Amino acid sequence: MSSDNEANQFELNHEQQLIFDNADRFGRNELYPLAQRMDDEEWWPDQIFPTMGQNGLLGITVPEEYGGAGLDLLSAGLVLQGFARWNHALALAWVAHDNLCLNNLYRHGNEAQRRKYLPGLCSGRSIGALGLTEPGAGSDALGSMQTTARRDGDHYVLNGRKIYITNGPVADVLLVYAKTDREKGAHGISAFIVESNMPGFKVAQKLIKMGYRGSQTAELLFEDCRVPAENLLGEENRGVGIVMSGLDLERAMISPICVGIAERALELAVDYAATRTQFGKTIGSFQMVQSMLAEMYTEVEVMRTFNFSVLAEASRIAEGEGGRGEIHKRTAASVMFCAQAVNRVLDKAVQVHGGTGYIWESEINRLFRSTKLLEIGAGTTEVRKLIIAGELLKNR
Repeated sequence: MSSDNEANQFELNHEQQLIFDNADRFGRNELYPLAQRMDDEEWWPDQIFPTMGQNGLLGITVPEEYGGAGLDLLSAGLVLQGFARWNHALALAWVAHDNLCLNNLYRHGNEAQRRKYLPGLCSGRSIGALGLTEPGAGSDALGSMQTTARRDGDHYVLNGRKIYITNGPVADVLLVYAKTDREKGAHGISAFIVESNMPGFKVAQKLIKMGYRGSQTAELLFEDCRVPAENLLGEENRGVGIVMSGLDLERAMISPICVGIAERALELAVDYAATRTQFGKTIGSFQMVQSMLAEMYTEVEVMRTFNFSVLAEASRIAEGEGGRGEIHKRTAASVMFCAQAVNRVLDKAVQVHGGTGYIWESEINRLFRSTKLLEIGAGTTEVRKLIIAGELLKNR
């Protein structure tokens, strides 16, 4: 990297380390005490987003004039990594709010939209979500999209369903994609800012997950949902560009969750190996346990370095860019590797813990149940491989 204000590929500068340390401290003190109840009861702590806002931990990539922190995507990733160490369910809720919704609204919204929505989202008074996936449109989210929007005077009327929507049950502001021209297929999609109190919008059902419990997930229903025409984000039928650039940033921002979870799992495994005794000695003195710890450590170090490098590159994606080229390939590669690596790390961490790791209430079990989503969300591992291979083979 050419500037002292940018991370090089191997370490953080002083300012970035302070950002991470602050997020890690907040995660340990404020988020970690909530984790067990969230997992046990699928409970949502109503005050946590306003508390994040009061501590300057929302709107990381949004300029200060709108209430944000005015930092880059790498800084946002550092906050996410710090949170994920201590409460990955809230880390997931945070990234859906701060990156998928808030950052997209800032990057693609006009000045009136920014002034109306960004301050509330940056303060935590409003919670954001993204509505893309549908019951019949997952990996083929654009081509198979069935949700429609038709112009009716000064409004668009939305009809359809969205599913697996993080923050869906608690969101106030949603970025929703719908087809405005069926004949154009994926190039007939538009993006809309939907408020949860608009007529015709409702939460169809809250969904209960294996992991990330407490992070609220829902199926959303739009029945003649009337959205003011001024809430069209960008231009009509130009939503595919917003989707594709947003997906590259989303993939880059899944990796820090993987890193944070893996770091915590390694810490727990080392502590357990150093204190658990069998045959008159700690299990950490056994070479096979040492082998697992060494492999876990190496995975975490590679994950962290790759994550920092790609986040720094993704920070420089200009509006309208993304969805192609080197950054498209590298964000897919980063999340593919980190998601697979965190699975390997947690598999070994549970093995080190033995029977304790298999008990539902244990922290290591909670971490273990979180890992599979990271190979599915923001595009499956298989889709990530197609992206990487497609870019490698292009123009050959």
